[in-house]
Amino acid sequence: MRVAVFGAGGRMGSTVCKAVHDAPDLELVAAVDPLHAGIDLHQLGVPGTQVQVSAKASALVDAGADVAVDFTVVDAARGNLRFCAEQGVHAVVGTTGFTEAELHELADVFDRSRANAVIAPNFAIGAVLMMRFAELAAPYFDNAEIIELHHDQKKDAPSGTAVSTAQRMAAASKEWGDDPTTEFVVEGARGGLVDGIAVHSVRLHGLVAHQEVLLGTTGQTLSIRHDTTDRSSFMPGVLLAVRKVADTPGLTYGLDRLLGL
Repeated sequence: MRVAVFGAGGRMGSTVCKAVHDAPDLELVAAVDPLHAGIDLHQLGVPGTQVQVSAKASALVDAGADVAVDFTVVDAARGNLRFCAEQGVHAVVGTTGFTEAELHELADVFDRSRANAVIAPNFAIGAVLMMRFAELAAPYFDNAEIIELHHDQKKDAPSGTAVSTAQRMAAASKEWGDDPTTEFVVEGARGGLVDGIAVHSVRLHGLVAHQEVLLGTTGQTLSIRHDTTDRSSFMPGVLLAVRKVADTPGLTYGLDRLLGL
């Protein structure tokens, strides 16, 4: 399977390039990143490949890519996805920030295309399981809050994983206790609400990606936590999506379906 990578010069993009290059059943054929155009991938920490970073998406078509992986920013990813749909190239996307309306629109785009797409807010399989466990637990508890912690270069808050977790928990349980807080010493101290569930975002140098779901009911609490300590943790999920996207029609959101959850 021939694979291209959008955002190849970024931290996640270069990690994806290396994972694809190292996989015996995959071939890295193109890398796209306007900010790093003209640089050989070995200069970005991917030894043993002759691929040079291109500025234009057309490079993946010229290279005959079957699948394109996107780890960019949402403004770029919108155009990249449409390009893939038009060109019949399957897309695997880890970029976050798409609105619900945009996801519906992209689903229509890929329904009309001969290509498929997988968009996931988190490719760490442990994080996917954490979201599923929280969804299963939600109906049995009165209150829930989410704390998500990320590195200090992350621009959006809350994270796509936290938003998805809250939405899935809220869909699983419509009954949640009221917030007892009546006085706010500092505005925003109780976090932001996603479908009625408080989400707190932490940004610190030294973190990678972490999330804890706290649930409480009479006489007991439950804590469900996942920690990503290295970006390599996302690679098994990315490669799983790359291998399965061709057999998963239309647009698939999240890894649950690919994992049989």
